[in-house]
Amino acid sequence: MYRPTAFQEDNVDKLVSFMRTNSFATLVSIVDGIPCASHIPLVVTLQEDVVKLIGHLAKQNPQWQAFDAAESLAIFTGAHAYISPSLYEKHESVPTWNYIAVHAYGIPKIITFNDTPETMDNMIDEMIDTYEADYKLHWHGLSDGFREGMMNGIIGFEMTVTRLEGKYKLSQNRSQTEQQNVSKALLQSPDAATRAVGAEMKQNLETNN
Repeated sequence: MYRPTAFQEDNVDKLVSFMRTNSFATLVSIVDGIPCASHIPLVVTLQEDVVKLIGHLAKQNPQWQAFDAAESLAIFTGAHAYISPSLYEKHESVPTWNYIAVHAYGIPKIITFNDTPETMDNMIDEMIDTYEADYKLHWHGLSDGFREGMMNGIIGFEMTVTRLEGKYKLSQNRSQTEQQNVSKALLQSPDAATRAVGAEMKQNLETNN
């Protein structure tokens, strides 16, 4: 990811927090020389400075064939907003876009029910705990045949993140006055996503001042 110095963010705790908040990610792999992407929820864990991603694909999805051998990329994005040049002090300015994105790279390790049923069970439980803890009792109350059929229809994976890149493009390359002007304008927008970017800018200004 292209990351000019002003927009680089490398604080792992901050990036993990963002990833968890925006955990419906885009997972990209190369299958037979062709880029392949899936949009899936991921569980993000951090233990002793090691970030791991847990998720699964439908067995019929060919993307999992790239796992175990080649690097994949998980892309996490949040709110984004158009920035009008009218918010800048100089007349000769151009439009841009503000956003936050995190890229996580690693080699996904395949988890299947046939090979490692206990690991698959743990993976499903962890996803349920993350997204709907109240569903766990329901899940374990289903018949063994139904649950095993569901788990045989997916390919689970765990990806240890070997490279983590964060980009917080929040007008840090502009003067403080311009950053404040942009933030205030975004916070007044009727669009919730635009207001969210304004709030991120406001927080970033307060943190760095």
